Formats: sequence, structure tokens, C-alpha cells
Amino acid sequence: MYVVKSSLSDTDLKTVAEALQGALVDLVDLGLVAKQVHWNVVGPRFRSVHLQLDEVVDSARTHSDTVAERASALGVSPDGRAATVAASSGIGAVSEGWVRDADAVGTLVDALGAVVTRMRERVTATEDADPVSQDIFIQVTADLEKHRWMFQAENS
Repeated sequence: MYVVKSSLSDTDLKTVAEALQGALVDLVDLGLVAKQVHWNVVGPRFRSVHLQLDEVVDSARTHSDTVAERASALGVSPDGRAATVAASSGIGAVSEGWVRDADAVGTLVDALGAVVTRMRERVTATEDADPVSQDIFIQVTADLEKHRWMFQAENS
């Protein structure tokens, strides 16, 4: 079996691998949370919130692929399996059933806030270990903060 070897030291690779895996899990779960809310949102702002949720899903999926491919490029096998995501995501549980539009917005503000907080920790953790991965975390964080801002503005 061919195994990709990283140019990072073992210590740096461990730090970066943990950051990438954590980011992958959070991004996969963010996409799932946004899609779950997307399917169940109701209320007078249904259409705008429904469409905005799909934008988050698209971002989460794109970023999760970028993060997973960075891990693979470093010789780290990414794990986006449902059981792994369920066991280690930093996003709180989403209630089942219909979700009022204002509650949907609040759910996404909270979910995005949780992911952004953990992404910022990853930015710091990878600063010296791998500036390339750090750059990915910076870009992901900026995008997620933009989504969070837009949802926050919905409830102002």
C-alpha cells in the first residue's frame, strides 16, 4: 500500500493532523445541521432563510473537501464517517421537527459560532507547525464568520 509521507516533523504533523481532523468533523456536521434546518424551516421568512441555509451547506461541503484533501496531502487519512462526526463535533444537537425561521437563524448563529471558535484555535495551533494549513483555517474562518454575521443580521 502506498502511504503519503509528510515533510512536516512528527510533532508538527501530530498538531496539524488533529487540527485538520477536528475541522473536518466540524465542517461535515455544520453542513448536516444546516441541511436539517433547511428541510424543516417554516415561517414568514421561510424562503430567504431556506436559501441562506443552502449557502452554508455549500460552504461547509467545499471547505470540508479542502480540509480533507490537505490532510491527505500530508499523509493523514481524513475521517468523515458519521460515527466519527457524531462523537467529536463541537456543534450542539439540533432539535427534530419543524423550526420557526427565527429559531433556525438562532440555531445557525450558535452552530457557526461554535465552529468559528474552534477554527480560531486551529489557526493559532498551526501557526508555527504548518502555515499552509493555517492559511486554510484562516480562509475557512473568514467565510464562516461572514455567514454568521449574515444570520445575526437576520435577528437584529
